[in-house]
Amino acid sequence: MLYATASQTVGPYLHIGLSGLDCADLTAEAPALAGERIVIEGRVLDARGEPVPDGMVEIWQANPAGRYRHPDDAREGAELALVPGFTGFGRVPTQPDGSFRFVTVKPGAVPGPDGRPQAPHIVVSLFMRGLLKHLTTRLYFPDEAQANASDWVLSQVPAERRQTLVAQPAGAGKLQWQVVLQGEDETVFFSI
Repeated sequence: MLYATASQTVGPYLHIGLSGLDCADLTAEAPALAGERIVIEGRVLDARGEPVPDGMVEIWQANPAGRYRHPDDAREGAELALVPGFTGFGRVPTQPDGSFRFVTVKPGAVPGPDGRPQAPHIVVSLFMRGLLKHLTTRLYFPDEAQANASDWVLSQVPAERRQTLVAQPAGAGKLQWQVVLQGEDETVFFSI
């Protein structure tokens, strides 16, 4: 006889065993990394607009040449485009006010499912108490209007909700992006 597995949330004990893997500055170990350095700051907010103080935000991205440090990126010349020290992966806990901050570089375009280039983007995963499964979304760049308009994934999102995936300029080299879990202006999350 099979029994149902007990359900557990992905938190609130995110710091146990994971804090040693935190990486807020994806460029720190890659002094030879070229490209536009950026700071992404934001907050994770619940349905009432209250901060989520005990979550974790992970990002995964291509490098400025549009290459991932991953065996599945087997495109010709992928190894030549990799930069020592840049993994494209970052992880930070949210602060008591729900804030998070990453230092990275703007990623290059990568091929989409139809073979055409996708708009530069960063894949974002969120973990927090009360979730049975982490949430996954994307962050797009405000200075890529033409690429965003033709992006295969972004075009699957209803037009009136796309702005939830596009960061806002917040000064030289800085972007601001809020993650809203539910309600008005809820961030679009993907089912993967």
